Amino acid sequence: MESKERNPDWTRDELILALDLYIRFKGNPPGKTSQEDLMLSQLLNRLGSEFGKPGSKYRNANGVYMKCMNFRRFDPAYKNSGKVGLQRGNKLEEEVWRTFADKPELLREVASAISDHVLNDDSNLAPVDDDEETVEADEGRLLTRVHRHRERSKKIVNKKKDAILKKTGRLACEACDFDFQAAYGARGSGFIEAHHTKPVHTLRPGDKTKLEDLALLCANCHRMVHVRQPWLTVETLRATIKAASEPAAKDTSKGDLAPSPQSAFT
Repeated sequence: MESKERNPDWTRDELILALDLYIRFKGNPPGKTSQEDLMLSQLLNRLGSEFGKPGSKYRNANGVYMKCMNFRRFDPAYKNSGKVGLQRGNKLEEEVWRTFADKPELLREVASAISDHVLNDDSNLAPVDDDEETVEADEGRLLTRVHRHRERSKKIVNKKKDAILKKTGRLACEACDFDFQAAYGARGSGFIEAHHTKPVHTLRPGDKTKLEDLALLCANCHRMVHVRQPWLTVETLRATIKAASEPAAKDTSKGDLAPSPQSAFT
């Protein structure tokens, strides 16, 4: 007798959509035969197909209902009534709960953005190479892919570089001021990466990337933005670099040279 293949664990994207349903119904998710439950099941199956997951029973209505009920074990309103809720689950469920449960408006925006990209087929983007040092955004894998696709569009990135060169005469990192041409001569001419600055949940299907949506970052700073959750804004990264460099700057009074943010990696 063949064993039934177990469905993969729920992804961050899927848990966001399930939590949104749970929060919208104030901890009493609609039953497994409800229209809301069935619609979410269909959406999750379409989302799963974007990432190579199997067929129409990948996330059935019963599974959707049970996953929503899993969130009760974190819900103070439910626990304060003396109940404990379903205890089976994983660490990612708690992470998603901690990130979004007390921010229902943000949760609704993120869930809507995921849904819009799936239903409008805008999620079917050209493949982007995986990067081990890029951690998916709090908002999930799909919106991370949308973000990376938009900041790697050569056409808009080249326009951004041209505009900055015309304005300042150099391509310098907007966080640490590293200039590849100044450091590497002709070999570094024109080289710098672009980072899409808009929050990923605001990236809607059909939106066009504007020059002001991009920031130019050196490779190290760009990785520091994405290296763990939550992703940093360019302003926060700049402040982090400044704060980290202040103790090093004090050491120069003792004859030590303070390394630049880039020099530790090059």
